[in-house]
Amino acid sequence: MKIDAFCHIMPRPYFDRFFELDAPPDVQNLRKRVSNIPALVDMNVRFRQMDEFGDYRQIINIAAPPVEFFGSPKISKELSRIGNESMAELVAAHPERFAGWTACVPMDDPDAAVEELEYAVNELGALGAQIYTHVAGHPMDEPRFDPFYAKVAELGSLLQVHPSRSSAWADYPSEQRSKYEIWWTFGWEYDLSAFMARMVFSGVLERYPDLKMLIHHGGSMVPHFSGRVGPGWDQLGARTPEDQKDDITGYPLTKRPLEYFKMMYADTAMFGAAHALRCSIDFYGVDHVLFSSDSPYDPEKGPGYIRATIKNLQEIGLSEAEQDAIFRGNVTKMLGLELKG
Repeated sequence: MKIDAFCHIMPRPYFDRFFELDAPPDVQNLRKRVSNIPALVDMNVRFRQMDEFGDYRQIINIAAPPVEFFGSPKISKELSRIGNESMAELVAAHPERFAGWTACVPMDDPDAAVEELEYAVNELGALGAQIYTHVAGHPMDEPRFDPFYAKVAELGSLLQVHPSRSSAWADYPSEQRSKYEIWWTFGWEYDLSAFMARMVFSGVLERYPDLKMLIHHGGSMVPHFSGRVGPGWDQLGARTPEDQKDDITGYPLTKRPLEYFKMMYADTAMFGAAHALRCSIDFYGVDHVLFSSDSPYDPEKGPGYIRATIKNLQEIGLSEAEQDAIFRGNVTKMLGLELKG
């Protein structure tokens, strides 16, 4: 069995409401994208694609954009509830297809996010939640988000972390927009890495060491720059002028920064880059890596990255036991999954 731990979906009720709402330009652009990927909403298309991979199941979450992109906590709460109840129905109806789902939460209202998480996990059966790397440009280590992290840790839930950036985030201060989709190719990975660093130095992982935080795209830049993250950050402060010392005064940590990064989990959504996948596994360890494809955002609009990721995991020198841990064992153990169907 293979359990794909980070897949995106737009259940029909959510999809319909998503297209009804007045939307800012970023959302309008994403509407064009998702409307051209049938497997996001059409389960017949999705299931036909999944048939290629035998005993294969997905853990699903609501596709981008974040609900906060609409700019209203009221809408965020409404969309979160529609998405969560719709995903719960899909998983209950198709246990042979879906191993579970993670909740959509309105992070522009942290109190409501805690309430929605509790409802989704305790009443609907969610495995956890998906969050993004910022909320309307605000970093995710702001103190207002602490009760949410505390609740995720208390519930023993999975916390998936997805990047979020648009062309409005320019590549250079002198420009107004990012060019050549740099905001996506490199910007999203910087977003994830910056999020991880803020979780470390603000003490979120020190305060909530039981957080099961799954970082999309192989744990992003961290494995590939572990020398900078390790020995480099062991010298924190050596590069900072005296008048900027407040910028490096974080939460009191009891371990090297590198060790907190290794507390997180990585997925395998590397889009067919076998060497990069090997690097991520070497850094995090087999026990902290979960199989994921990021389906259905490949050029085939569904099966391409699934196929490529399976091939990569089978060709990079892992033993059968290590492959089984990544494909299935780690996530079932982590979440106590009891699979049906």
